[in-house]
Amino acid sequence: MTVCRGCCCGSTRKHPDVDHAGQVDRLRAAIGTDHRVRITDDCLDACERSNVVVVHPSGAGRAAGARPVWFGFVLDDSAVDDIATWVRAGGPGVAPLPDVLDLYVMPAPGPAARR
Repeated sequence: MTVCRGCCCGSTRKHPDVDHAGQVDRLRAAIGTDHRVRITDDCLDACERSNVVVVHPSGAGRAAGARPVWFGFVLDDSAVDDIATWVRAGGPGVAPLPDVLDLYVMPAPGPAARR
């Protein structure tokens, strides 16, 4: 999982009511040691949808043909919890995406963001 904290994501200027560090702590605690939360300070080029989280498929998910799933507007604990629950269940290519997460799914931005 990649959590954007570049440019607008994680910005108290843009989202003063969000505990950005708390979101990362909550994700790490919720998904456990079987998964990794990577923070990037490089802008993922989706500022209009900050905060952005990208869930990468596991090995099993990749074998099933899954691609990373991009989420935007991840600004509250319920979104963080729903993403973490899906990741624990297997994530892309393994577990079906819960309907509630459809609200946050966004297309991946241009090629620079897919590094």
